[in-house]
Amino acid sequence: MRFCALAFLTSLLLAPGARAQTPAPVNCNPAAGLRFVCGQSGPEDLVAVPGTAWLIASGFGPEGGVNLIDTKTSSSSRLFPDPAVADRLNRATYDMCPGPIPATDRTRFRTHGLYLKAGPNRVHTLYVVHHGSREAIEVFEFDVRGQRPSLTWIGCAVAPGNIGLNSVIALPEGGFAATNFEPRGSLGGNLSEKLLSGQNNGEVWEWHTRTGWAKVPGSDTAGANGIELSADGKWFYISQWGNRSFMRLSRGVTPVTRDQIPLGFRVDNVRWAPDGTLLVAGQGGPDAVPPGRGQQDKPGVPTSVIGKVDPATMTYRELISVPTSDIVSPATVAIQIGNEYWTGTFRGDRLAIYPVGGPGK
Repeated sequence: MRFCALAFLTSLLLAPGARAQTPAPVNCNPAAGLRFVCGQSGPEDLVAVPGTAWLIASGFGPEGGVNLIDTKTSSSSRLFPDPAVADRLNRATYDMCPGPIPATDRTRFRTHGLYLKAGPNRVHTLYVVHHGSREAIEVFEFDVRGQRPSLTWIGCAVAPGNIGLNSVIALPEGGFAATNFEPRGSLGGNLSEKLLSGQNNGEVWEWHTRTGWAKVPGSDTAGANGIELSADGKWFYISQWGNRSFMRLSRGVTPVTRDQIPLGFRVDNVRWAPDGTLLVAGQGGPDAVPPGRGQQDKPGVPTSVIGKVDPATMTYRELISVPTSDIVSPATVAIQIGNEYWTGTFRGDRLAIYPVGGPGK
Protein backbone atom coordinates (compact mmCIF):
# COMPACT_ATOMS: atom_id res chain seq x y z
CA MET A 1 0.00 0.00 0.00
CA ARG A 2 1.23 3.49 -0.86
CA PHE A 3 0.17 6.55 1.04
CA CYS A 4 1.08 10.24 0.90
CA ALA A 5 4.00 11.56 2.89
CA LEU A 6 3.14 14.60 4.97
CA ALA A 7 6.58 15.23 6.45
CA PHE A 8 10.06 13.73 6.53
CA LEU A 9 12.70 13.64 9.19
CA THR A 10 12.46 16.44 11.78
CA SER A 11 15.37 17.90 13.74
CA LEU A 12 16.36 16.03 16.87
CA LEU A 13 15.73 18.27 19.88
CA LEU A 14 17.07 17.57 23.33
CA ALA A 15 14.95 18.33 26.39
CA PRO A 16 15.32 17.23 30.01
CA GLY A 17 13.11 14.78 31.81
CA ALA A 18 12.59 11.03 31.95
CA ARG A 19 9.64 8.82 32.79
CA ALA A 20 9.54 5.91 35.18
CA GLN A 21 6.73 4.46 33.04
CA THR A 22 6.14 5.23 29.36
CA PRO A 23 2.47 6.19 28.90
CA ALA A 24 0.70 5.76 25.59
CA PRO A 25 -0.13 8.88 23.57
CA VAL A 26 -3.68 9.98 22.92
CA ASN A 27 -3.92 8.04 19.68
CA CYS A 28 -1.92 4.89 19.00
CA ASN A 29 -4.50 3.19 16.81
CA PRO A 30 -3.52 1.15 13.76
CA ALA A 31 -3.18 3.27 10.63
CA ALA A 32 -1.88 2.98 7.07
CA GLY A 33 -1.90 -0.82 7.36
CA LEU A 34 0.43 -0.79 10.38
CA ARG A 35 0.23 -1.39 14.13
CA PHE A 36 2.18 0.65 16.67
CA VAL A 37 3.66 0.51 20.15
CA CYS A 38 3.76 4.00 21.59
CA GLY A 39 5.30 5.66 24.62
CA GLN A 40 8.79 5.75 23.07
CA SER A 41 11.36 8.52 22.58
CA GLY A 42 13.10 7.89 19.28
CA PRO A 43 13.43 4.06 19.52
CA GLU A 44 16.45 3.97 17.21
CA ASP A 45 17.48 0.36 17.90
CA LEU A 46 15.79 -2.85 19.02
CA VAL A 47 17.06 -6.19 20.31
CA ALA A 48 15.09 -9.36 20.98
CA VAL A 49 15.46 -11.23 24.28
CA PRO A 50 15.98 -14.94 23.47
CA GLY A 51 13.34 -17.37 24.68
CA THR A 52 10.88 -14.59 25.60
CA ALA A 53 8.34 -12.22 24.05
CA TRP A 54 10.40 -9.20 25.12
CA LEU A 55 12.11 -6.58 22.99
CA ILE A 56 14.40 -3.84 24.28
CA ALA A 57 14.23 -0.38 22.66
CA SER A 58 16.73 2.45 22.87
CA GLY A 59 15.81 6.12 23.24
CA PHE A 60 17.56 8.48 20.83
CA GLY A 61 14.93 11.21 21.22
CA PRO A 62 14.47 13.99 23.77
CA GLU A 63 13.66 11.82 26.78
CA GLY A 64 16.08 9.00 25.99
CA GLY A 65 16.07 5.86 28.12
CA VAL A 66 15.85 2.12 27.57
CA ASN A 67 12.37 0.62 27.27
CA LEU A 68 11.01 -2.91 27.62
CA ILE A 69 8.48 -3.97 24.98
CA ASP A 70 6.05 -6.87 25.46
CA THR A 71 5.34 -8.15 21.96
CA LYS A 72 2.36 -10.20 23.17
CA THR A 73 0.48 -7.22 24.59
CA SER A 74 2.14 -4.48 22.46
CA SER A 75 2.88 -2.57 25.64
CA SER A 76 5.93 -0.66 26.86
CA SER A 77 7.53 0.22 30.20
CA ARG A 78 10.73 1.95 31.29
CA LEU A 79 13.79 -0.14 32.17
CA PHE A 80 16.28 2.69 32.64
CA PRO A 81 16.63 5.25 34.12
CA ASP A 82 14.98 3.74 37.16
CA PRO A 83 15.98 4.21 40.83
CA ALA A 84 15.62 0.45 41.33
CA VAL A 85 18.62 -0.23 39.05
CA ALA A 86 21.69 -0.93 41.20
CA ASP A 87 25.34 -0.26 40.35
CA ARG A 88 27.82 -3.13 40.70
CA LEU A 89 31.00 -2.32 38.78
CA ASN A 90 32.81 -5.39 37.49
CA ARG A 91 36.29 -3.92 37.85
CA ALA A 92 38.02 -7.09 36.62
CA THR A 93 36.37 -6.81 33.19
CA TYR A 94 35.77 -3.06 32.86
CA ASP A 95 39.10 -2.08 34.32
CA MET A 96 39.20 1.36 32.65
CA CYS A 97 35.66 2.43 33.53
CA PRO A 98 35.75 5.60 35.68
CA GLY A 99 32.64 4.62 37.63
CA PRO A 100 28.84 4.50 37.46
CA ILE A 101 26.78 6.57 35.04
CA PRO A 102 26.95 10.24 36.17
CA ALA A 103 23.89 11.58 37.96
CA THR A 104 23.41 14.23 35.27
CA ASP A 105 22.87 11.46 32.69
CA ARG A 106 20.34 9.53 34.74
CA THR A 107 17.55 12.01 34.09
CA ARG A 108 17.93 11.86 30.33
CA PHE A 109 19.84 8.74 29.35
CA ARG A 110 20.16 9.27 25.59
CA THR A 111 20.80 5.92 23.93
CA HIS A 112 21.55 4.67 20.43
CA GLY A 113 22.71 1.15 19.48
CA LEU A 114 21.94 -1.96 21.58
CA TYR A 115 23.24 -5.50 21.75
CA LEU A 116 22.17 -8.39 23.99
CA LYS A 117 24.68 -11.19 24.59
CA ALA A 118 22.94 -14.35 25.78
CA GLY A 119 24.24 -15.78 29.06
CA PRO A 120 23.64 -18.87 31.18
CA ASN A 121 20.63 -19.30 33.46
CA ARG A 122 18.68 -16.48 31.76
CA VAL A 123 21.10 -13.80 32.90
CA HIS A 124 22.32 -11.88 29.84
CA THR A 125 24.58 -8.90 29.13
CA LEU A 126 23.13 -5.74 27.59
CA TYR A 127 25.46 -3.30 25.82
CA VAL A 128 24.13 0.23 25.30
CA VAL A 129 25.58 3.10 23.27
CA HIS A 130 25.22 6.20 25.46
CA HIS A 131 25.51 9.84 24.34
CA GLY A 132 25.84 12.05 27.40
CA SER A 133 28.44 13.71 29.57
CA ARG A 134 30.55 10.74 28.49
CA GLU A 135 30.38 8.98 25.12
CA ALA A 136 30.47 5.34 26.17
CA ILE A 137 29.30 1.78 25.92
CA GLU A 138 27.39 1.22 29.16
CA VAL A 139 27.05 -2.41 30.19
CA PHE A 140 24.21 -3.95 32.21
CA GLU A 141 23.37 -7.36 33.57
CA PHE A 142 19.93 -8.22 32.17
CA ASP A 143 18.13 -10.77 34.35
CA VAL A 144 14.99 -12.44 32.97
CA ARG A 145 14.50 -15.02 35.72
CA GLY A 146 11.70 -13.05 37.36
CA GLN A 147 8.24 -12.13 36.13
CA ARG A 148 9.66 -8.93 34.68
CA PRO A 149 13.29 -8.47 33.53
CA SER A 150 15.59 -6.37 35.69
CA LEU A 151 18.83 -4.46 35.13
CA THR A 152 22.05 -3.98 37.08
CA TRP A 153 24.74 -1.62 35.77
CA ILE A 154 28.11 -3.45 35.73
CA GLY A 155 30.57 -1.38 33.69
CA CYS A 156 31.46 0.93 30.84
CA ALA A 157 34.04 1.73 28.17
CA VAL A 158 34.45 5.43 27.41
CA ALA A 159 35.09 6.17 23.73
CA PRO A 160 38.50 7.61 22.87
CA GLY A 161 39.04 10.98 21.21
CA ASN A 162 36.05 12.46 19.39
CA ILE A 163 34.55 9.15 18.25
CA GLY A 164 30.77 9.27 17.83
CA LEU A 165 29.49 5.79 18.67
CA ASN A 166 26.51 4.32 16.83
CA SER A 167 26.16 0.52 17.11
CA VAL A 168 27.76 -2.17 19.25
CA ILE A 169 28.16 -5.95 19.13
CA ALA A 170 29.69 -8.42 21.61
CA LEU A 171 32.67 -10.49 20.47
CA PRO A 172 32.84 -14.26 21.09
CA GLU A 173 36.18 -14.12 22.94
CA GLY A 174 35.04 -11.22 25.14
CA GLY A 175 34.93 -7.50 24.64
CA PHE A 176 32.92 -5.84 21.91
CA ALA A 177 33.09 -3.90 18.64
CA ALA A 178 31.44 -0.55 17.91
CA THR A 179 31.00 1.71 14.89
CA ASN A 180 32.20 5.31 14.66
CA PHE A 181 29.46 6.95 12.59
CA GLU A 182 30.44 10.62 12.80
CA PRO A 183 32.77 12.61 15.06
CA ARG A 184 31.02 13.89 18.18
CA GLY A 185 29.26 17.20 17.88
CA SER A 186 27.36 16.19 14.73
CA LEU A 187 24.65 13.96 16.21
CA GLY A 188 21.57 16.04 16.87
CA GLY A 189 22.94 18.85 14.68
CA ASN A 190 24.23 19.17 11.13
CA LEU A 191 25.81 16.07 9.66
CA SER A 192 29.09 16.71 7.87
CA GLU A 193 29.24 17.14 4.11
CA LYS A 194 31.91 14.44 4.08
CA LEU A 195 29.42 11.94 5.51
CA LEU A 196 26.53 13.05 3.32
CA SER A 197 28.59 12.85 0.14
CA GLY A 198 29.65 9.26 0.87
CA GLN A 199 33.29 9.79 1.78
CA ASN A 200 35.01 7.66 4.40
CA ASN A 201 34.66 9.42 7.74
CA GLY A 202 34.60 6.64 10.34
CA GLU A 203 35.51 3.04 11.07
CA VAL A 204 34.96 0.06 13.38
CA TRP A 205 36.69 -0.20 16.78
CA GLU A 206 37.18 -3.16 19.11
CA TRP A 207 37.43 -2.95 22.89
CA HIS A 208 38.99 -5.56 25.18
CA THR A 209 39.82 -5.74 28.88
CA ARG A 210 43.32 -4.42 29.69
CA THR A 211 44.07 -3.30 26.11
CA GLY A 212 41.12 -0.97 25.61
CA TRP A 213 40.15 0.39 22.20
CA ALA A 214 41.81 -0.41 18.85
CA LYS A 215 40.76 0.42 15.31
CA VAL A 216 39.82 -2.58 13.15
CA PRO A 217 42.16 -2.77 10.12
CA GLY A 218 40.51 -2.05 6.79
CA SER A 219 37.26 -0.81 8.36
CA ASP A 220 37.29 2.79 7.08
CA THR A 221 33.73 3.54 6.03
CA ALA A 222 31.27 6.24 4.99
CA GLY A 223 29.02 6.56 8.02
CA ALA A 224 29.68 3.24 9.78
CA ASN A 225 26.27 2.41 11.24
CA GLY A 226 24.79 -1.01 12.02
CA ILE A 227 27.03 -4.00 12.68
CA GLU A 228 26.62 -7.77 13.01
CA LEU A 229 29.08 -10.67 13.26
CA SER A 230 29.20 -14.14 11.75
CA ALA A 231 28.66 -17.08 14.11
CA ASP A 232 32.33 -18.03 13.91
CA GLY A 233 33.46 -14.46 14.64
CA LYS A 234 35.42 -14.21 11.38
CA TRP A 235 33.29 -11.67 9.47
CA PHE A 236 31.85 -8.28 10.30
CA TYR A 237 28.72 -7.14 8.43
CA ILE A 238 28.54 -3.35 8.39
CA SER A 239 25.98 -0.84 7.12
CA GLN A 240 27.45 2.24 5.46
CA TRP A 241 24.85 5.00 5.80
CA GLY A 242 26.97 7.63 4.04
CA ASN A 243 27.31 5.87 0.68
CA ARG A 244 24.16 3.74 0.84
CA SER A 245 26.02 0.43 0.83
CA PHE A 246 26.68 -2.75 2.80
CA MET A 247 30.08 -4.24 3.61
CA ARG A 248 31.42 -7.67 4.57
CA LEU A 249 34.80 -7.36 6.31
CA SER A 250 37.11 -10.18 7.39
CA ARG A 251 38.26 -10.15 11.02
CA GLY A 252 41.60 -11.19 12.49
CA VAL A 253 43.36 -12.10 9.24
CA THR A 254 45.95 -10.43 7.02
CA PRO A 255 45.44 -9.29 4.33
CA VAL A 256 41.95 -7.99 5.04
CA THR A 257 39.13 -9.10 2.73
CA ARG A 258 36.50 -6.45 2.07
CA ASP A 259 33.39 -6.91 -0.11
CA GLN A 260 30.84 -4.16 -0.68
CA ILE A 261 27.48 -3.88 -2.46
CA PRO A 262 25.31 -0.80 -3.10
CA LEU A 263 21.79 -0.90 -1.63
CA GLY A 264 20.47 2.42 -2.89
CA PHE A 265 19.28 3.82 0.44
CA ARG A 266 20.76 5.14 3.69
CA VAL A 267 21.39 1.81 5.42
CA ASP A 268 20.96 1.98 9.19
CA ASN A 269 20.92 -1.00 11.55
CA VAL A 270 21.33 -4.67 10.66
CA ARG A 271 19.89 -7.72 12.45
CA TRP A 272 19.88 -11.46 11.80
CA ALA A 273 16.67 -12.86 10.32
CA PRO A 274 15.30 -16.33 11.19
CA ASP A 275 16.34 -17.69 7.77
CA GLY A 276 20.02 -16.81 8.23
CA THR A 277 19.96 -13.66 6.12
CA LEU A 278 20.49 -10.14 7.46
CA LEU A 279 17.60 -7.71 7.81
CA VAL A 280 18.58 -4.15 6.95
CA ALA A 281 16.48 -1.03 7.45
CA GLY A 282 16.99 2.58 6.55
CA GLN A 283 15.91 5.69 4.74
CA GLY A 284 15.36 6.01 1.00
CA GLY A 285 14.23 8.71 -1.36
CA PRO A 286 15.80 11.65 -3.19
CA ASP A 287 18.26 12.60 -0.45
CA ALA A 288 17.25 10.74 2.73
CA VAL A 289 18.74 13.42 4.96
CA PRO A 290 16.94 15.00 7.91
CA PRO A 291 15.98 18.65 7.22
CA GLY A 292 18.34 21.03 8.94
CA ARG A 293 21.13 18.46 9.12
CA GLY A 294 23.44 19.79 6.45
CA GLN A 295 21.55 19.54 3.17
CA GLN A 296 18.59 21.36 1.62
CA ASP A 297 15.35 19.47 1.16
CA LYS A 298 14.83 18.13 -2.35
CA PRO A 299 11.55 17.33 -4.11
CA GLY A 300 10.32 13.77 -4.00
CA VAL A 301 8.90 11.32 -1.51
CA PRO A 302 11.25 9.94 1.18
CA THR A 303 10.73 6.30 2.07
CA SER A 304 11.10 3.82 4.90
CA VAL A 305 12.95 0.75 3.60
CA ILE A 306 13.36 -2.83 4.84
CA GLY A 307 15.36 -5.44 2.94
CA LYS A 308 17.49 -8.58 3.22
CA VAL A 309 21.15 -9.23 2.48
CA ASP A 310 22.44 -12.77 1.94
CA PRO A 311 25.84 -12.64 3.68
CA ALA A 312 27.18 -15.64 1.74
CA THR A 313 26.42 -14.36 -1.76
CA MET A 314 26.34 -10.63 -0.89
CA THR A 315 23.09 -10.10 -2.74
CA TYR A 316 20.26 -7.79 -1.71
CA ARG A 317 16.46 -8.05 -1.98
CA GLU A 318 14.10 -5.24 -1.09
CA LEU A 319 11.12 -6.30 1.03
CA ILE A 320 9.25 -3.11 1.88
CA SER A 321 9.51 0.51 0.76
CA VAL A 322 6.77 2.92 1.82
CA PRO A 323 6.59 6.72 1.92
CA THR A 324 7.16 8.28 5.31
CA SER A 325 4.54 10.53 6.88
CA ASP A 326 3.50 12.07 10.16
CA ILE A 327 2.44 8.55 11.18
CA VAL A 328 5.15 6.42 9.58
CA SER A 329 8.65 7.53 10.57
CA PRO A 330 11.73 6.36 8.66
CA ALA A 331 12.88 2.92 9.78
CA THR A 332 16.27 2.45 11.44
CA VAL A 333 16.02 -1.22 12.47
CA ALA A 334 13.82 -4.25 11.70
CA ILE A 335 13.36 -7.46 13.69
CA GLN A 336 11.19 -10.30 12.46
CA ILE A 337 8.72 -11.69 15.00
CA GLY A 338 6.45 -14.30 13.46
CA ASN A 339 4.86 -12.79 10.37
CA GLU A 340 5.70 -9.20 11.31
CA TYR A 341 8.63 -6.81 11.16
CA TRP A 342 8.96 -4.73 14.31
CA THR A 343 10.75 -1.52 13.42
CA GLY A 344 12.36 1.37 15.26
CA THR A 345 13.11 4.93 14.23
CA PHE A 346 15.34 7.79 15.40
CA ARG A 347 12.38 10.11 16.06
CA GLY A 348 8.83 10.05 17.34
CA ASP A 349 6.91 8.20 20.04
CA ARG A 350 6.32 4.77 18.49
CA LEU A 351 7.52 1.51 16.99
CA ALA A 352 5.88 0.55 13.70
CA ILE A 353 4.88 -3.06 13.05
CA TYR A 354 4.75 -4.11 9.39
CA PRO A 355 3.16 -7.30 8.09
CA VAL A 356 5.87 -9.33 6.37
CA GLY A 357 4.21 -8.70 3.01
CA GLY A 358 4.03 -4.96 3.59
CA PRO A 359 1.29 -2.60 4.85
CA GLY A 360 -2.21 -3.83 4.14
CA LYS A 361 -1.10 -7.44 3.59
